[in-house]
Amino acid sequence: MNDKTTGAAFALGIFVCIGLALLGYLIAGGFVKLRALERTITVKGLSEREVAADIAIWPIKFSEADNDLNTLFSTIQQKNATIVDFLKKQGFQDKDISISAPAILDRQSQYGDPGEVKFRFTGNSTITVYSENVDSVRKSLEKLVDLGKQGIAISGDYESRTVYLFTKLNDLKPAMIEEATKNARAVAEKFAQDSKSRLGKIKSASQGLFSIEDRDSGTPHIKKVRVVSTVAYYLSD
Repeated sequence: MNDKTTGAAFALGIFVCIGLALLGYLIAGGFVKLRALERTITVKGLSEREVAADIAIWPIKFSEADNDLNTLFSTIQQKNATIVDFLKKQGFQDKDISISAPAILDRQSQYGDPGEVKFRFTGNSTITVYSENVDSVRKSLEKLVDLGKQGIAISGDYESRTVYLFTKLNDLKPAMIEEATKNARAVAEKFAQDSKSRLGKIKSASQGLFSIEDRDSGTPHIKKVRVVSTVAYYLSD
C-alpha cells in the first residue's frame, strides 16, 4: 500500500472517530434533555360543597291484624284515607302521594295451628310522599303524633326512613372542577417553589368521581358534594 492510500485511510479513520464522538455527545445531550422533560409532580386538588337536598321521599308505613280478611282490608283502606287527608292538610297534592297495594300474610298457613297466633291475618300498607318541598316534609314529620292519636301506629323501621336526594349536581360540576384544578395547581406551585424548580405544563389530568353523602347522621337533608382532581405537571430548573 503506498503512502497516499495509507494517509487517506488514516484521515478517514480520524473523521469517523470525530463523527462518532459528536454523535455520542448529541445523543447524550438528548438523553439529558429527555430526563429533564421526565421530571414531573403529581398532585391532587379537592373541591367540596354543602348543599340542601331538593327531593324528599317519605314512606309512611303501618301494620294491622285481624281474624277476618274483609275487616282487615276495610281497616287498612280507612287508615290510608286518614293518612292521605293528613298529608293534604300539610299542603301535599295528589301528585305527591302514592299508595302501595297492601301486603297481606295468612299466619295460619305459615304456622299451621291457628291456636298459636292471636290474629290469623296481618297486613301492612305504605303511603309514599315524593316531593320537591323538602321543608314541608320535615315539618310534617314532626306532626306524625297526630296520626298516632287517631289510632295509626306508624312503623319506624329502616325501610320507613325518609330519604333526601340532591339532583342538581350538573349545576355544580363546572365550578367544582375548576376549583379542584386550581387547588391542585396551588399545591404544585408550592412544591416547585420549595424544590427551587419551575412549574411547567400539564402532563396529564384526571377527574375523580363526584360523591354525594349526608353531611352527618343528624342532618340527612344537608348533603356534602365532593370531587378530587389529579394533575401531573412537568418541572424544570
